[in-house]
Amino acid sequence: MNVLVVGAGAMGQWFARTVRTHADASVAFTDLDQSAAEAAADAVGGRAVASDAAETFDVVCIAVPMPVAETAIDEFAPRTTNAIVDVTGSMAGPIAAMRDAVPDTQRLSLHPLFAPENAPGNVAVVSDASGPDAVAVVDALAAAGNNCFETTAAEHDEAMETVQASAHAAVLAFAMAAADVPDRFQTPISAGLFDLVEQVTGGDPRVYADIQAAFDGADAVADAARQIADADADTFERLYEQLS
Repeated sequence: MNVLVVGAGAMGQWFARTVRTHADASVAFTDLDQSAAEAAADAVGGRAVASDAAETFDVVCIAVPMPVAETAIDEFAPRTTNAIVDVTGSMAGPIAAMRDAVPDTQRLSLHPLFAPENAPGNVAVVSDASGPDAVAVVDALAAAGNNCFETTAAEHDEAMETVQASAHAAVLAFAMAAADVPDRFQTPISAGLFDLVEQVTGGDPRVYADIQAAFDGADAVADAARQIADADADTFERLYEQLS
């Protein structure tokens, strides 16, 4: 199986390394930044190809930021002969774009629910149109120790509103509101929150911005915080008991 990975970032490299190791795939990278494609190829063990090359591949994997996923699918879907895969982080839009671009091709949407450096972990899977190559990709992820579970695009995207958009907004809002408190005053809860702040703010801000743009959730966190701030004692107790 020969694979083209569109996007030479951390997620594209994770995907390429996984299928190369566990599916005996040969991998090529393409990226708007040719030097990034070459660096990824050197790191993983593959080659870099120009984005306008005419070469086709058994599998094309779209590993670009969410805002440009559908554009990349439109551009690179014709380069596959068997299957197209995306690992962009949202599902409804990319799946619809893949259906439009290659209606007769195997289509697979994957969302690794972890940063590549924390692999293995849970991987959400939508097998929109399965076949041997799509199965081989999922098998390779499982062989690498990942827990691959089937879902739907709607279920996935709705879940991301809570586990990504709302969760990130809550942590970042705490970071914005929190004062600089000496360690001797920390409680287990506050210390845990500050640990989460460090984890969230240690990533790529553009990725977190893309998540907020793609999924609802931050407004719900703001509304909930306002309810808590405005609650009298009886209302607060009622809210608290609802959550217990």
